Amino acid sequence: MIFNSLVHHRKSIRLKEYDYSQPGEYFITICTHARNCVLGEVLEEKTILSPIGEIAKNCWEEISEYFAQVQLDEYVIMPNHVHGIIIITECRDLINQIPTNQISPKNFPLMKNQNVTLGKIVRHYKARAAKLIHDSGYADFQWQSLFYDRIVRNDKELNSIRDYIVNNPLKWSIDEENPNRS
Repeated sequence: MIFNSLVHHRKSIRLKEYDYSQPGEYFITICTHARNCVLGEVLEEKTILSPIGEIAKNCWEEISEYFAQVQLDEYVIMPNHVHGIIIITECRDLINQIPTNQISPKNFPLMKNQNVTLGKIVRHYKARAAKLIHDSGYADFQWQSLFYDRIVRNDKELNSIRDYIVNNPLKWSIDEENPNRS
């Protein structure tokens, strides 16, 4: 069969043997294709979002509406990437706390799904944001195909990552991701 010789082999950058559906904090970075600065710009050490960046921000803030077992922590939209902390919690505990009459038909199937992984969450975010960005007239927009993640190991590391995210716009002028860095 011809198809067998055309199998796509992409090297995984995920930690081998780690269950990315288990509860925990995850620091992620998602870049735009070719690291194009289309999400906004940094002026006077503050990120000013473009219309594309506003859509990316709104989609980020809606993630927990689609995944009941996901909480969002610090995040920042930069000109060509997004940094954020995603917290996966125990789904069973969350569903038991929600009165049946308040479960939205829109998100009930996802709330019930206890096999939500970090990859599924990020894919959902990237797909939803890209669709809305394309529908808004920016048909050339693309995300980079992969994303970076770090499993947060303790509270000290979590606080350090939060500081990094909050201060990211302050350091944009020297950031490796900034194509115009000093």
